[in-house]
Amino acid sequence: MTRKTLLAVGLGLLLAASAGAQTLDEVLAKNYEARGGLDRLTSVETAKITGTMTMGPGIEAPFTWYWKRPNKLRVEFKIQGQTGIQAYDGTTGWMYMPFMGKTEPEKMPDDLLSSVEDQADFEGALVNWKAKGNQVELEGKENVEGTDAYKLKVTHKSGGVDYVYLDAEYYLEIKTDSSRTIRGQEVESETSIGDYKEVDGLMIPFSMTSKVKGAPSEQTITFKTVELGVPLDDSIFAMPAPDATVGPVEQPSN
Repeated sequence: MTRKTLLAVGLGLLLAASAGAQTLDEVLAKNYEARGGLDRLTSVETAKITGTMTMGPGIEAPFTWYWKRPNKLRVEFKIQGQTGIQAYDGTTGWMYMPFMGKTEPEKMPDDLLSSVEDQADFEGALVNWKAKGNQVELEGKENVEGTDAYKLKVTHKSGGVDYVYLDAEYYLEIKTDSSRTIRGQEVESETSIGDYKEVDGLMIPFSMTSKVKGAPSEQTITFKTVELGVPLDDSIFAMPAPDATVGPVEQPSN
């Protein structure tokens, strides 16, 4: 084989590889489409989700998760017969933990608030990421437990970093590796994501299993119901006055 032939073959392989490569914008566009489309993702105004958190052998906590645009979040969970609350009204994060001896709601510590702010973004950090002040980089492909996946590095406005893995065939998220600073220490965690179901035109994962890297225990979150467009009053996200009665939300569903 002549040098010219070798060069031609090499150039052909290079062009083929370039043609098969995806840009960040192309990968994100296919992710939006796979999830139900950008218009549908950004049209959701409220959501109510019920399910269970499994935090160890025999430890299950039923929860109800409320979300309202823009960036309002309230999570209620029951442990030992008592209802705990973590909430964010778009500015202030607060929590109520009666099973820890806390008799009144209190503001969240900054490290927990940063995490809750990220969770309050219903459509996720990949949607309208520039406007949200996030940074997203495509770092190529990796094999995730036998599945080829695009690896995206997401640096949140808050400073937290996630590595998001999108199935290279279906473009849905299957895993996230996260790094957060908690009480002055960097904590790395990993979350496996799956059991996608269609809800009102959106593909939503109904199962997420997380653990701190290197730790033996893990937490599994399983959705039971997902309702979109439910009526939610802004007041349920606001921090109650110190002498107010704190309890679960009673909201009508569609």
